[in-house]
Amino acid sequence: MIIMNDEQDRGIPQLLGDALSQFTRLFQNEIDLAKAELGEKAQQVGIAVGLLAGGAALLIPAVVMALFAFSAALISAGWSQPLSYLASAILDLLLAAVLVAFALNRLEARKLAPTETLRQLDKDKATVKGMVR
Repeated sequence: MIIMNDEQDRGIPQLLGDALSQFTRLFQNEIDLAKAELGEKAQQVGIAVGLLAGGAALLIPAVVMALFAFSAALISAGWSQPLSYLASAILDLLLAAVLVAFALNRLEARKLAPTETLRQLDKDKATVKGMVR
């Protein structure tokens, strides 16, 4: 006589229900992981923006004074005032472009993406496919 326990008596609907329940828990865990990772990324953005603002506040007066000194040196070297100020403005524009490019590089979407969550979701997708088979 063969005695069947509860595990053997379970039908396909129960097994699918269990698999769905496990998938739901897994999905909730992934949502929690995504929230945590996005929180970390938001903190990185906040720090970057704060550093950018602080650096700009300290840098602006120094750059203005340096540009005035540069213009004065050009005027002393025989350049006309408008041309020396234009040269200073062009130099300032180049410095600003470098700083903005550096800041945008740090805020690049690729670097802020929740890579760990996406990697884990791919693993979960493969797991669910395996469970359904």
